[in-house]
Amino acid sequence: MKRQHFYSYATLVVLLLLTGCGTTKRSSQGSIGKQYNSYAVAFYNVENLFDCDDDPTNRGDDEFLPTGPYNWTQPKYERKLDNIALVLSKLGREHTPMGPAIIGVAEVENRRVLEDLVSRPTVANMGLQVVHEDSPDRRGIDVGLLYNPKLFTVTNHRCHRYPTLEDNPGFRTRDQLLVSGKMAGEEVHVIVCHWPSRYGGAKSSYLRETAAGLTRHIADSLYNLNPRAKIIVMGDMNDDPNDASMAKVLDAKQFKHEVPTQGFYNTTWAPFAQGIGTLVYQNKWNLFDQIAVSEPLISDENKSLTFWKVDIFNRPFLHTKEGKRKGYPHRTFDGNTFIDGYSDHFPVVIYLLKER
Repeated sequence: MKRQHFYSYATLVVLLLLTGCGTTKRSSQGSIGKQYNSYAVAFYNVENLFDCDDDPTNRGDDEFLPTGPYNWTQPKYERKLDNIALVLSKLGREHTPMGPAIIGVAEVENRRVLEDLVSRPTVANMGLQVVHEDSPDRRGIDVGLLYNPKLFTVTNHRCHRYPTLEDNPGFRTRDQLLVSGKMAGEEVHVIVCHWPSRYGGAKSSYLRETAAGLTRHIADSLYNLNPRAKIIVMGDMNDDPNDASMAKVLDAKQFKHEVPTQGFYNTTWAPFAQGIGTLVYQNKWNLFDQIAVSEPLISDENKSLTFWKVDIFNRPFLHTKEGKRKGYPHRTFDGNTFIDGYSDHFPVVIYLLKER
């Protein structure tokens, strides 16, 4: 039943490759012969995208310097940029010839690395723009958002700081980035997250549940302004879809029929239920990279933006080809040895449809 639920729309679509956003034709009860524009929205943890210059205000970059343990040099940095740019150039192309309208990213050092990334030859013609703010994370990494201004127009953005914890007042992690804008003529809000890590084991779960509470607070604030707000929550949650942070605190449901008004549907729960992951943590596949959408994005209002399907972008070129990590994401380093990979995470893409 879960497998049928995951592929229900995919079996009904014939792709017509046109310029601009993708165009699909869907045949189903009540929508025979109707045409829809398709829009891709993606998230990618790019794994430690640091420049190789010393930032005295960011002690987290000490490892990623020419004198650091990774011997992080300009040629390696540029290879990393080229590899990530190659991935971005391929995201969403099956159904959206111009690529994603929005790409949320995690583990970036600063705005500069994102500007360097979108300038690489492989993606320069996409014209991607950058939204980024520095956050107080201990490792010196932030989240950010790339967008195609031909498909998404930013109207506002704001960072939300992780709350101070009474029992751990010195704890610092990534801000959550809220970006609001217009897609297909409709207001859409995107919350980009990178929740606290699992360092410390099970006892660290309260850190992610606190982060989920912040995400829920941001969403509720948007709902207070517009009860039918279209919200996309994306990020590396460092938890799976069935963990308490996502399933209970954010309350992102597994099935569409479970989603209440002003609730969330976890688009990535279906592949997770099939055993598909986005990374390997402690020799076990997990799906930490998730995208949840608010209830108005799964409604049957066919003339407005509606969630269609999800894709864990685990293409063969992103896999490690041999050794003990064969089949795992091909990462940048093996220990301290540079192996010219992409990231230790696979990207995630969702598609939204709007009737033409």
